[in-house]
Amino acid sequence: MDALIMMLAAFFGYLIMYRLYGRYIGKRIFALSADAKTPSVEFDDGHDFVPTKKEIIFGHHFTSIAGTGPIVGPAIAVIWGWVPAMIWIFFGSIIMGAVHDFGALILSMRNQGKSVSEFTAKYISPRTKIFFFVVVFLDLLIITAIFGLVIAVIFNMYPASVLPVWLEVPIAMLLGYMIYKKGVNSLTWSIGAVVLMYVTVVIGTYVPVNLPTIAGMPPTGSWTVALLIYAFIASTLPVTLLLQPRDFINSHQLFVALALMVVGVFAASFAGDGLTFVAPAVQATPEGAPSMIPFLFITIACGAISGFHALVSSGTTSKQVRSEEDALFVGYGGMLTEATLSTLVIVAVAAGIGLGYTTKDGVALTGLAAWTTHYASWAAAAGLGSKVAAFVVGAANMIETIGMPHGVAMAIMGVFVASFAGTTMDTATRIERYALTELFSSTPLSGLFNNKYFSTAVAVFLAGCLAFSSGANGKGALSLWPLFGCINQILAALVLTTVTVYLKRRGGLTWILSGIPALFLASMTIWAIMINQGMYAAKDNMLLMTLNMLVLGVSIWVIVEGLLRFFKTDGTEALHDAP
Repeated sequence: MDALIMMLAAFFGYLIMYRLYGRYIGKRIFALSADAKTPSVEFDDGHDFVPTKKEIIFGHHFTSIAGTGPIVGPAIAVIWGWVPAMIWIFFGSIIMGAVHDFGALILSMRNQGKSVSEFTAKYISPRTKIFFFVVVFLDLLIITAIFGLVIAVIFNMYPASVLPVWLEVPIAMLLGYMIYKKGVNSLTWSIGAVVLMYVTVVIGTYVPVNLPTIAGMPPTGSWTVALLIYAFIASTLPVTLLLQPRDFINSHQLFVALALMVVGVFAASFAGDGLTFVAPAVQATPEGAPSMIPFLFITIACGAISGFHALVSSGTTSKQVRSEEDALFVGYGGMLTEATLSTLVIVAVAAGIGLGYTTKDGVALTGLAAWTTHYASWAAAAGLGSKVAAFVVGAANMIETIGMPHGVAMAIMGVFVASFAGTTMDTATRIERYALTELFSSTPLSGLFNNKYFSTAVAVFLAGCLAFSSGANGKGALSLWPLFGCINQILAALVLTTVTVYLKRRGGLTWILSGIPALFLASMTIWAIMINQGMYAAKDNMLLMTLNMLVLGVSIWVIVEGLLRFFKTDGTEALHDAP
């Protein structure tokens, strides 16, 4: 019963804090106005800037920020115990993550839908633009390259997910055509699309797709090539043709998956011995793991706070939100929904896995033995396949208690993870196109990079070079993956720094709401970067040492510039972008 009680307490907490803290920030701090002209209305082009109903843009925003982040982070961080993981997810998402996502969205909407690099240059100093771009570029490059591998690995682990994930594309395009060209009811047709997608899930269970080695290229490499091509096509199409309808379908898929897991938690809690946490409450020194402080705050990113969210908020979402008042539901609400998902991940990997676990040798385990076998050490639990498997197995175990066949439950969760990873991959590609266009906007190359096909091709080409730098297996991004956690979190700290300077310019003490989170996250991340530098030096890894220090250097530069700007600001400056 303890898992059920914790889940319900967290859910009610998110709901209450959205209504109290979220609405307070929206109304009193950012002064949202229904009369403010948004970028989606001002620059409506039917391609990137499209005024969109908040329910539809919420689907895009949430599925883009989610990906596998709120799953894999908690699935490894639970090795330090489920209590510290849940404390960070709950309070981090409410006080830091939601403020970060919402703040980035509002600042972008009040600056013509421009990216974080652009409005950071405006509020802090023009010098910060290129330095900020370095962090943004590395973040997006790694995401685009690694998520192709993530999906490839999921396809190999769960071949039943292949058919449904690919068939979702034509289903989404049909939905977009019917909504925007024929004017049909979006809710009715999206529900129909979701039902059709789940039909493909059942079919996929009986028609799994296992890709063979092609011309010496293993399946992971072949899938990575296919996914990079898909990312290029998807990120150059109008948002109304694929991005919005697919993400709207995925948002419905999210609620179906969440509902199945919640019902599964209830069913498992009242069946047999109940659903209890088999993971330890706190385990400060698991075998081979780094120190819980500061690495807990780096390992769990998307479920609490993630810099990538600011790139989505200021990249695609700000160009589609039709009213400032919708931004609270999309930005703040989207982050708390992601925290809800991470809460269920904790339940799945800390309690659900104890309902049944089969080792590679075919030994069936339950209870504490199941958990300790999977989480025997940091090395055993840290692999991508291991983290995804812990969640999928735990979630499928809970869903199975309501009578669903275990194989179908596994397929549903595999499709769920792969679909969200695909959304993040092509959204990241589109955002990188925007970032490249903005970076070169005042250079002789502006004409080239204003061409969406050229700038997208550059983004995909660079991601491909990284992915295949290790050979035909497409796993090259793993060489930079150790940097991602710190890059992602320092990016969030930098965005919070910019939001703090913005609020200071508005006057009063409202800047504290973002300033304290910025200080905390910057401290934890810089601490982790320095520890990592010692680890990279011990392994004589010059690539990681160099890039790690580059990230540290540019981050400190932006933070110092932000502090200088902060103390020069007295709150009396005119803000032409304020309502």
